[in-house]
Amino acid sequence: MKIRSLFGLVMCLVAALAISQFSANGKPSTTPAAPEETKAKGEEGTGKGKRAQAFIAAFEKGDAKAVAAFWTKDGDYVDQAGREYKGRDAIEKLYAKLFAVQKGSKLSITVTSLKQVGTDVVLEDGITEVTPADGGPGTIAKFSAVLVKKDGEWYFESLRETVAHPPTNADHFEDLEWLLGDWVGEAEKGASGTASYDWAENRNFIVSSFASTLNGVPVIGGTQWIGWDAIDKQVRSWSFYSGGGFGEGTWTKDGAKWTVKTTAKTADGKKVSLTNVLTKVDADHLTWQVTQLTVDGKVIPDGEPVKMKRAK
Repeated sequence: MKIRSLFGLVMCLVAALAISQFSANGKPSTTPAAPEETKAKGEEGTGKGKRAQAFIAAFEKGDAKAVAAFWTKDGDYVDQAGREYKGRDAIEKLYAKLFAVQKGSKLSITVTSLKQVGTDVVLEDGITEVTPADGGPGTIAKFSAVLVKKDGEWYFESLRETVAHPPTNADHFEDLEWLLGDWVGEAEKGASGTASYDWAENRNFIVSSFASTLNGVPVIGGTQWIGWDAIDKQVRSWSFYSGGGFGEGTWTKDGAKWTVKTTAKTADGKKVSLTNVLTKVDADHLTWQVTQLTVDGKVIPDGEPVKMKRAK
């Protein structure tokens, strides 16, 4: 058993004990709260109940037998590699290996869901992180646990650990995925442009590099990060221009057209507002037009739509 998997077990167990199901006397609430409500209840949402504290104390003492006693006699644990450890004896041996090499780790817990499915059964899911005492990198795990009540106390009946994938906002960009890739202007002479779009790490942002061109020569360009605003429930973008300016935009979809209303500041302090209009013609063609452009209140005539095609 690798230390990473051992830490995963620790994180999952503590997270399961730390949720609001365990009140000050170690008993579950009659009506389990949602995760958001749990956090608002103070101690019961922070793992300060007696049952949770008893588990943490046993772990910090390095007492493998006491930690294993929080499981039912035939309870089981499955690690990220799919290895199963069944019964208190197996769990105790697992903890003994952990305590032999590492003590004093710090824990942080995020419970993503919890549900009481019967008087004596609770289901819970979450993501946990443990930081070693020596300050090394933390280990993250995702868990699903089944807890049962026996003789007035709660025990782990089953626990499954999986790899914790970072959250992603990719589902909010389904209508923008067609933009991914490289684009070039169809016109070889005159005003045109280039643009590329790609996912950032964990697919939480789309990152774009763009440039306006004249006779194929870049005139001005920049980089843009496109993200999801969870508060206002809309797509936003943050742009950084090669001339030293920067701006922020809001995206609105209307059929095949995206309208990006942007406010910006130039490097020399001028205030700029504009609307970019991106229109999907088909999977490999689009038009890009700058409209409603003002610089320090002065209105600039709309530019002509720039026809662009997907680069091969």
